[in-house]
Amino acid sequence: MRRLALALSGAMLVPLAATAQVKTFSDWKTDAPGARYHITVADLPPVAPASETGVAPPRKAPRPAGAVPKTLPGFEITEFAKLEAPRLLRVAPNGDVFVAETAKGRIAVLRAKPGASKPDATETFATGLDGPFGMAFWPTTGEPQWLYVANNNTVVRFAYRSGDLKARGGPETIVSQIAPSKDYHTTRDLTFSRDGRRMFVSVGSGSNTAESDPKKTVDEAKAWDAQHGLGAAWGHEENRADVMVYDPMGKGGKVYASGIRNCVGLTRTPETDQLWCSTNERDGLGDNLVPDYITRVKEGGFYGWPWYYLGDHEDPKYKGARPDLKGKVTVPDILLQPHNASLQMTFYPKDARGAAAFPAEYRGDIFAAEHGSWNRRTRTGYSIIRAKVNNGVPTGEYETMVTGFVVDDASVWGRPVGVTVAKDGAVLFSDDGSGIIWRLAPRAGAK
Repeated sequence: MRRLALALSGAMLVPLAATAQVKTFSDWKTDAPGARYHITVADLPPVAPASETGVAPPRKAPRPAGAVPKTLPGFEITEFAKLEAPRLLRVAPNGDVFVAETAKGRIAVLRAKPGASKPDATETFATGLDGPFGMAFWPTTGEPQWLYVANNNTVVRFAYRSGDLKARGGPETIVSQIAPSKDYHTTRDLTFSRDGRRMFVSVGSGSNTAESDPKKTVDEAKAWDAQHGLGAAWGHEENRADVMVYDPMGKGGKVYASGIRNCVGLTRTPETDQLWCSTNERDGLGDNLVPDYITRVKEGGFYGWPWYYLGDHEDPKYKGARPDLKGKVTVPDILLQPHNASLQMTFYPKDARGAAAFPAEYRGDIFAAEHGSWNRRTRTGYSIIRAKVNNGVPTGEYETMVTGFVVDDASVWGRPVGVTVAKDGAVLFSDDGSGIIWRLAPRAGAK
């Protein structure tokens, strides 16, 4: 398949035939804007010996003077705003940018004129929250009346009218307990179906591969499966490693899809209402196992955790334990670098018409933030990627759009978390290493 890259020629943004070789596995030294990847299950290596599974947590370094992330020719990145702990981003219907400052327990709001390089106003919308991350406006059509926020283990909502920079009152609890425990993977994203009747909440596992799960035996896990029906829970951690679904009042909660170790980013295709997850897979099986992934999420689907990964690949810890699940594991659509820590994802609007709108070839594609590895000997991630989607169907390929946060083998100065599209068509992404929200847009004068 012919892919296009962008280059600046004079003041014109013109297409060039991409020359970057399609790769499988790489690291920060070989990754760069324009690098293209296509990993398949056929590329998976065997499980590595323990001696070949390294740990290299990033050491936070100060941002080098004047350092700006790197991107493709024809685009530019500028500093949009700076907060203490920006993570997930969500754009309100009126164009205001809502920012979850998870570690600070608050939600911030940024207001900027279309095309502006900086916000005119920065306000604190709400405080006193418990690890807020996912946000969504409801109803999904017309003027919104509520802002929903996914905390560590609850879902709350605030009365909201378009243009509000401050919450109109305290939070109303909609889901009082998402899962029996709230430790380990604590970020919850949420989104609504297009008609607003279903609320989806992502819930990560409470462990790496269920080693701390109170249901210790395979028989107990099988009993749980039988009790809830095939595809409803699949054993192990109750309401964990799942996508849950509720009505807008938090009622009727049940498992929508299971075996998804940590779906940090949750969204849907605007045109088709298809649900998607950006997922962190397990650690400890090798530097190149197991790939993180972005995938369409099927109702009742089982994605393997903890028994299997990426189809019928058994986790060695559970070898032979669940032969009944073989052949029932959904293979994800887009395999990413293992340990990338893929977080928020968003679709670039097909109808983007703002002053900073991207060229047509980007419309309908996925942009995702890769927070970066901590359990790999040579780090990967620390980037923004773009995954190709044709008429709602992913090709499996993705391209690196933004890098430049890694200083050396031991240190990084930035880590992407959130990504969204502003009203003017620019891509905004947050970096919780430097506290900066960056703005990615076509270079001035290019078209």
